[in-house]
Amino acid sequence: MRPAYFAPAIRTTYVIRRKYKESASSFVRLANFSSANSAKKVDAYVQGPKTHFGYEEVNVEQKEGKVKKVFESVADSYDVMNDLMSVGLHRYWKDELVRISGVGALAKAARSSGKQFDILDLAGGTGDVSFRFIDAAESAERSKSSGKDSISVTVCDINPSMLQVGEKRARERYGNALIDKNRSLAFVEGNAQDLPFEDNQFDLFTIAFGLRNVTDVDAALCEARRVLKPGGRFMCLEFSRVENDTFRAIYDAYSFHAIPQIGQAVAGDRDSYQYLVESIRKFSTQEELKDRIEAAGFTFPSYVNYTGGIVAIHEGYKPI
Repeated sequence: MRPAYFAPAIRTTYVIRRKYKESASSFVRLANFSSANSAKKVDAYVQGPKTHFGYEEVNVEQKEGKVKKVFESVADSYDVMNDLMSVGLHRYWKDELVRISGVGALAKAARSSGKQFDILDLAGGTGDVSFRFIDAAESAERSKSSGKDSISVTVCDINPSMLQVGEKRARERYGNALIDKNRSLAFVEGNAQDLPFEDNQFDLFTIAFGLRNVTDVDAALCEARRVLKPGGRFMCLEFSRVENDTFRAIYDAYSFHAIPQIGQAVAGDRDSYQYLVESIRKFSTQEELKDRIEAAGFTFPSYVNYTGGIVAIHEGYKPI
């Protein structure tokens, strides 16, 4: 297993998101984005004053607000829509993310050694991934017995509407002790490009179906590296590029024709789901994202395709 440190970390319970600071990511807005720790050199994700919002070209400073409105609109029906959009496959993909992370075994090792193990799930507002971590680590059981646990999961999202849905679901599922008493689970409002956490705070950083919605992916990757402890692991589950031409044509037809109609029927919002479909096509390919992860300073970058490349799980490690 690649190294990951167990070390005490500062816990953040509920914080108010800091406003995105332009200077926080200005160093990655270059014609060529590169890292002193890597030979990789890739074009900056954001170049100039314009960027994409689906197939629409918008000013860089406009995208964050437009994306926020999308998720405010779909928050209450987001998980149901994921089931309909993916025919339930998103559950399998998230299960695989948690399985590959090895959190169950890592939690046991952390408890037996008396060390802290801290997980950050970014763009995880509704709790779908974080609840899987809580279950894999058996944190709910620990909160009912000792009231203390060395495993913590922090859900961070830019959208308070998504966080409200997630916290409500968590309290209904686990009760209040997990959040209020031993603070094994926390919900924090924050921007991926300017995270409200200390340096070297987390052992594991995950983001599922959220990276493509970030305005500046390079800045978000640098922030992920900053808040990870040395040896910490970055994992990203995201829609990617289908490999087979025939399968891609079928998938595109379903995506562009069926998904927006499902969005209209279930959530009364065709436009938001049209954006979600378009955002997938505008995002990096598997190899491009792998190169970005390496350029951000992560070691051992790699990825695994699922369902013919509809999604991929990328990962990398912060150098020790």
